Amino acid sequence: MKKTISVISLGCPRNLVDSEIMVSEFTKKGYMFQEDAFNSDTVIVNTCAFVEDAKRESIDTILEVMDAKKDGNIKKIIVAGCLSERYKDVLAGELKEVDEFRGVLSFKEPKNKILKLTPKYYTYIKVSEGCANRCTYCVIPYLKGNYKSRPIEAIKKEAAMSIRNGAKEIILIGQDTSLYGVDLYGEKRLADLLKELAKTSKDVWIRLLYLHPSNLDKEVIKIIRDNKNICRYIDLPLEHINDKILKRMARRTNKKEITSLVEYIRKEIPEVSIRTSFIVGFPGETDKEFKELISYIKEMQFERLGVFKYSREEDTPAYKYKDQISEKEKERRFNRVMSTQQGLSRKINERFKGRILRVLIEEKGKDHYTGRTEYDAPDIDGLVYVKGNNLEIGNFYNVKITDAYEYDLAGYHESSE
Repeated sequence: MKKTISVISLGCPRNLVDSEIMVSEFTKKGYMFQEDAFNSDTVIVNTCAFVEDAKRESIDTILEVMDAKKDGNIKKIIVAGCLSERYKDVLAGELKEVDEFRGVLSFKEPKNKILKLTPKYYTYIKVSEGCANRCTYCVIPYLKGNYKSRPIEAIKKEAAMSIRNGAKEIILIGQDTSLYGVDLYGEKRLADLLKELAKTSKDVWIRLLYLHPSNLDKEVIKIIRDNKNICRYIDLPLEHINDKILKRMARRTNKKEITSLVEYIRKEIPEVSIRTSFIVGFPGETDKEFKELISYIKEMQFERLGVFKYSREEDTPAYKYKDQISEKEKERRFNRVMSTQQGLSRKINERFKGRILRVLIEEKGKDHYTGRTEYDAPDIDGLVYVKGNNLEIGNFYNVKITDAYEYDLAGYHESSE
């Protein structure tokens, strides 16, 4: 019998791509991939160390896998990724059941990726590795090094292969996709990459994640506007809106520039869905700065919004900032932002009632299907609950929207009236 390999991939989609590359290495050596991680010959735990909660989740998962090894269900454990990169020596001393520690993967061409961990109808394609931004709260540049873009031809080739294999959605990812090409071509080339990918297939969604507001060019916005197969979805993590806090975060932008950019996006792409994220409880964030953030969220009415509590990470400049904020206060601010956005979100979703939207069907439930619109990325945004008959998973359907909720929509497939 073939040896079996499994992976538990934690953290972001960038990690998921690394997991696919690692598992592909093993399948090439004759291993058989299986989903049941707790009954495999070899298990890879691909960890995240971005914030405290992610580190805790990574450690808890490793401990669970170690217990399974002690019970004889697992033969070999490999701990990989950011936690390994950051704390390898400490972990090796503490976690004796782990057989191998691997750091962050050196930047590899995913032509070696023969196994996918996502459903076949969507795929993540990494356009770059590492980061050129030096935000004062973030450890990523220290873990993953400088910004490294992949050539346009390599990305086009991977996208074409994914489409041949049934992908209906290509999701471009990197630490900062808006900076794509700057190291390789001496200038930003994201607009050119999008132009090329838009030609690959008119029946496929192309989605962009992780665009830094200070690096996003107007040309990119125009390319999204002019190509129907590029999702009207701008993932724009703003992190804060107060000028003092933005400066302390080293975000290289300010409130005026951010507002101008958001207004430009909305003017150029009227149906756009802007997803953003904010950090609350950053050192020095007083009630005054927090109130400014809340009123900005109310004023701008972002279609999608996430919030993080500031996590104090060793080796970052912000770790040494003196005016740290208590965990209790961070939690209060987090809850306040979440409840503010919840109130706005339903109102924003109401605009879709009575309209027909194109929906990618993902699952069949007992009496309905679930899917997503172009305004929603997998795993982080809302769903559409669809009444219909004989709909195929991984296909697009026109859906008449009848109901809107805080985060989700509901409707029916037109031919099912």
